[in-house]
Amino acid sequence: MMKMKLFKPTNIAEKLKDANRSNTSFMESVNQLISRPTGVNDFDLDKLAAANIFHIDNIKNTCIDYRLRFLDLKYFKNDLPQEAFDKIARLEAVHGTTLSGFKIMAPSKLFRLKNTDDPLLFVPIGNDYFYLIHQWGDDLSPFRKLFMWPFKNIWNLLVLIMGISWIATSLTPMAIFSKTTSWSTYWMVYFFMFKAIASIVLFYGFALGKNFNPAIWNSKYNKA
Repeated sequence: MMKMKLFKPTNIAEKLKDANRSNTSFMESVNQLISRPTGVNDFDLDKLAAANIFHIDNIKNTCIDYRLRFLDLKYFKNDLPQEAFDKIARLEAVHGTTLSGFKIMAPSKLFRLKNTDDPLLFVPIGNDYFYLIHQWGDDLSPFRKLFMWPFKNIWNLLVLIMGISWIATSLTPMAIFSKTTSWSTYWMVYFFMFKAIASIVLFYGFALGKNFNPAIWNSKYNKA
């Protein structure tokens, strides 16, 4: 009997396409922009699958939401699957061109380690638009966007620290700090917890060279 997964894994390609569908003027913009000479990968627009065309802003926002990188293929440490090479060959044959400037969207670890976690292979088609050639590997965890939310900016991280501090304070017996329970005691303990947790987070962040999602989505440097 087949087991059903309680939470559906996240397919990044589908998330990108959802963003395209929400933009009613998307294809009109594509036609206007890509019709101009760019000198990058000479495609016949009519022969491309519109669903696989993405603007750099769409790619950037998705990378930031899910803490992914969008880098040149040369930084990718895994091997491309044979299916990707086959699709590249078919595209080159159909369009009568040789493709270049390949990009990979994937988690940071795939640019340093041998692993598989939903990489996507793109090629530029001009004017900040990219064409999705192939997707392979496993889909991302359905909770990845939630888990990466604190790393989008300092305010999200601050909210997380405040929340953890509140939980830690609520679980701490007030009798340890005072014979009488009062709001002043509660807030004293909360402030202590907040400083302790914030210090740990800051130490961890600086020690390991961590940075927020907007700063790393297209960075080739090792700031995971």
